[in-house]
Amino acid sequence: MSKILVTGVAGFIGYFTAKKLLDDGYTVVGLDNLNSYYSPKLKTDRVANIANHPNFTFIEMDIENKGAIDELFSKNSFKRVIHLAAQAGVRYSLENPYAYINSNVLGFTNILEACRTAKTEHLVYASSSSVYGGNTKQPFSTQDNVDHPVSLYAATKKANELMAHTYSHLYGIPTTGLRFFTVYGEWGRPDMAPFIFADKILKNEPIDVFNHGNMERDFTYVADICEGVCRIADIVPTKISENETENPANSKIAPYKVYNIGNSSPVKLLDFIEVMENALGKKAIKNLLPMQKGDVVKTFADVEDLETAIRFKPQTTLECGIERFSKWFKEYYYG
Repeated sequence: MSKILVTGVAGFIGYFTAKKLLDDGYTVVGLDNLNSYYSPKLKTDRVANIANHPNFTFIEMDIENKGAIDELFSKNSFKRVIHLAAQAGVRYSLENPYAYINSNVLGFTNILEACRTAKTEHLVYASSSSVYGGNTKQPFSTQDNVDHPVSLYAATKKANELMAHTYSHLYGIPTTGLRFFTVYGEWGRPDMAPFIFADKILKNEPIDVFNHGNMERDFTYVADICEGVCRIADIVPTKISENETENPANSKIAPYKVYNIGNSSPVKLLDFIEVMENALGKKAIKNLLPMQKGDVVKTFADVEDLETAIRFKPQTTLECGIERFSKWFKEYYYG
């Protein structure tokens, strides 16, 4: 089977993507810099779950290190590259903007350049639903304009899409961007709502509920996300024909695609909290707060084009996904 590079393999989505690919019989090289944005132990524990697989190789490496990335590509023949390494988090971008420029812009440039030199057959990369920014039309569609981001994180993800199109056009590298919508599940990131809420509920501490709970998110279970990532990796984009419908997510001059990947079923934040309370068997103490800078009121994915492309639709219910997450959380942290 083909050898696939997964960057950010110690991350939440990266770990599950690598595991899925290994289960499907692929050879996977995973790289990660194991930085301290959140607990490196959680990252190393994820990798430990797949470290002994005979078809897996882990390399500690930073995508900002161009020399190391170039050497890695020169020593391997990657037919597919799944680029998930990035500085994540909307709120952290308000505090540390350079982390986003260095990782999400400079690091992505290094990956693009390496793919150009190696003539990689398909680059799949992580974008984000945050690119929709101030858009009010629902659901969010890839046909919508996304020129008004409301956080630096979102701006760097939009920049990735523009950079990918440029490389697809100039060098013929097929690229597919995936706009992820609020991914959750076991082994999730500590800076995201499910983790924060579960931790504070179990400790009898108040949880911060922004915009007084009047928020909606298109929560998408991690296994559904990774199923979509792995399926789309095998669908290499081409230039669209002259008679195809105009869509910013397609291109008539480049082998380039962008898709939403989400559950397409927004959930009110207060309803989400209630589901988590039921799964944990404890009530939350809610600290209702105003809207926070860089945040949006609602996310809702139109995934019709993705469903058509990969013949798959996320199907894990919130109740089922949160039950699995809560079980893992209690076992991992409270033993």
